[in-house]
Amino acid sequence: MRWKGRRSSRNIEDRRMQSGMGRGGKAGGIGGVGIIAVLVIGYFLGVDVTPLLQSSGGGQVASQGGEITEADKQAGEFVSVVLGDTEEVWAEIFNDQVGRPYKPATLVLFKGGTQSPCGGASGASGPFYCPADKKAYLDTEFFTTLSRRMGASGDFAAAYVVAHEIAHHVQNELGILGQANKIRQQVSQAESNAISVRIELQADCLSGVWARYAQARFNSLEKGDLKEAINAAKQIGDDTLQRNAGRRPNPHSFTHGTSEQRQRWFTTGYEKATVQGCDTFSTDRL
Repeated sequence: MRWKGRRSSRNIEDRRMQSGMGRGGKAGGIGGVGIIAVLVIGYFLGVDVTPLLQSSGGGQVASQGGEITEADKQAGEFVSVVLGDTEEVWAEIFNDQVGRPYKPATLVLFKGGTQSPCGGASGASGPFYCPADKKAYLDTEFFTTLSRRMGASGDFAAAYVVAHEIAHHVQNELGILGQANKIRQQVSQAESNAISVRIELQADCLSGVWARYAQARFNSLEKGDLKEAINAAKQIGDDTLQRNAGRRPNPHSFTHGTSEQRQRWFTTGYEKATVQGCDTFSTDRL
């Protein structure tokens, strides 16, 4: 991915020098995830890494914080540029397709742990979007987890993660996310899960829209970049995650969609390049 030399976003809140969960931190503010020891990678990314951490002797979340390494600095620069790309792209799309200005999200960088109005987060809890403060939260160490533990390497795979969280902000700005989550609170668990799948697949689709516009605007994609994003979507499909955890896939427990669905909706967004083309709530075929 060609990213160096482009505008960095000013909407970055860097908490990495002051990170640390503190006592009593919880991650249950988003979707009932529960305490941080559950080790869920992001409510909206939805990757439970407990089996992966257990296999490597982990299982507890450490508050790291502390010194910012050179790798941390470069990851922060990368995220800032990708966020800047999303701001320019979604401003253009909102102007052309929605008919009103786009109000960008703030992205919080943390290291080890932090707090949000939606609850606590740790490096293991991974990236998530909090509608309450309209901020996305990211420990860039997640990119290492994505690459080394989950088989989704590459800078555009990392960019897809950022774009996916910003896509939830787009949903929030359009009023979709609030309405969907309100309905989820009023229905059964199975129905809530089904709505969650539609939310996540739409975010994947909107990520594809962003990728198409980013390529047209910045010529940012290199050979193999789309495959990196599509592979990342595959690796975080509910069925693939459950198989990799040694469990038989249980569709009733899916909250983010199968690998095939996530790949297909990202590709749909890239090909159609419209917000309307990402209507996962009206279709009978997810």
